[in-house]
Amino acid sequence: MAAKQAKIVLDRAYRIAEVDDRIYGSFIEHLGRAVYDGIYCPGHKNADRDGFRKDVADLIRELKVPIIRYPGGNFVSGFHWEDSVGPKEKRPRRTDLAWKSIETNEVGLDEFVPWAEKLGSETMMAVNLGTEGISEACHILEYCNLDSGTEYSNMRIRNGRKNPYHIKTWCLGNEMDGPWQIGRKTMDEYGRIAEETAKAMKLTDPSIELVSCGSSGGTMPTFPDWEAVTLEHDYDYVDYVSLHSYFALENGDSGDFLACSDDMDRFIRSVISTCDYVKAKKRGRKNINLSFDEWNVWYHSRKQDADIMEKHPWQVAPPLLEDIYTFEDALVCGLLMITLLKHCDRVKMACLAQLVNVIAPIMTEQNGGAVWKQTIFYPFLYSSVYGRGTALLPVVTSPAVPTSGHGEITAVEAVAVMNEREKELNVFAVNRSINDDITLTVDLRDFEGYALLEHVVLENDDLKAVNGPDQERVVPKKRKEKAESDHGQFRVKLRRASWNMLRFRLPDAR
Repeated sequence: MAAKQAKIVLDRAYRIAEVDDRIYGSFIEHLGRAVYDGIYCPGHKNADRDGFRKDVADLIRELKVPIIRYPGGNFVSGFHWEDSVGPKEKRPRRTDLAWKSIETNEVGLDEFVPWAEKLGSETMMAVNLGTEGISEACHILEYCNLDSGTEYSNMRIRNGRKNPYHIKTWCLGNEMDGPWQIGRKTMDEYGRIAEETAKAMKLTDPSIELVSCGSSGGTMPTFPDWEAVTLEHDYDYVDYVSLHSYFALENGDSGDFLACSDDMDRFIRSVISTCDYVKAKKRGRKNINLSFDEWNVWYHSRKQDADIMEKHPWQVAPPLLEDIYTFEDALVCGLLMITLLKHCDRVKMACLAQLVNVIAPIMTEQNGGAVWKQTIFYPFLYSSVYGRGTALLPVVTSPAVPTSGHGEITAVEAVAVMNEREKELNVFAVNRSINDDITLTVDLRDFEGYALLEHVVLENDDLKAVNGPDQERVVPKKRKEKAESDHGQFRVKLRRASWNMLRFRLPDAR
């Protein structure tokens, strides 16, 4: 039986946009073991003098994360920022109502931002618009960004930080449409408080960028009315609207699971349309861009999480949201990353949620044990390292794959990123068929002289294979067989259910 065929045509003229590096952002919330026993573990053999784990930091550096959202998440709607600065011995222990935990405030703003700076990462700071409001948002901004001479900038200096933190990006609350949120708002309530908070914050520091809180997901009953109503209020003052979406294996159907990137695509398109509707209605001139600041696979740990919060509440750093990811989860993460890149003309920031221990690519064993890489670490890593430049929209001809919940979908999903300075062209492709290998022809008609440098694959015969502290069953490898080439057309094999990166380069580029 002949192998199934697919084709990608790439041309310099098919530009989507320059990729904003912040599309490879991530997220640390005061939730579970993300902070305590995650990035921070004083007394650990690998801890630095400030108590942060150097081995964990090294893996974060490997991912080249340019921006990290902090401190939440649901946590932020009960967050009193003053608790997280100044002498640690004076900081209060608080109940965290979002996750029914105890927050010690041993790590806070004054520790987190310098830690992120050492990693080369910006901080995306969220303000509390659940239980707090305009004054508190302006006060934390003054503390972080003003030089000196005011109450809160002088407080920062007394606390040991002379130079401002210069945090550029600020989120106006989190998931304020959600019934689970402390201080939940109606559309008009949130629109008004977001507008007035944004106005005051930009008076305090006009250089900042602000993210309006969008719907908590595309299935919320108020979506997309929420975006339309709230942006009518705060359009003049905000720069982005947030998107959140998590994906789960439903009914054990792996084939349909690999179609969920189509749901992300539809969600993004709907939000863009709503933003442009508001722009037209207000006769505005600026585009509202998108910050997809929570995305990932999340479903493995939900029952365990509910049991811990119900039966064992008020712990410090309980093991919550500790999904152990499978090979098929890694395929989905690779697909979601491709989808974000396809929309990089409007999706300027995105945060893989989260970074360590909590639905994360990096895990640590409890009580200061070893650190290890989850299966989803790898598609994010290669996208972040090699997906910087100008995104190109490939013209894809692909066989169709039937699914139980999404109808027929394309077997091959792909995007390309051109790095003109390095004379490189990197193609990210996933074969979503769980049954058939596919021979892919990559037509580089406008990239004369480019040769295939390497073909990196993530593949495994067991869709349920996982990694752990003592084993890595899912790791990338380089294909040894050479691609067939003919006048700028390269033929490669995409194994069934596989993630692939094809790197092309001019031979004399280096």
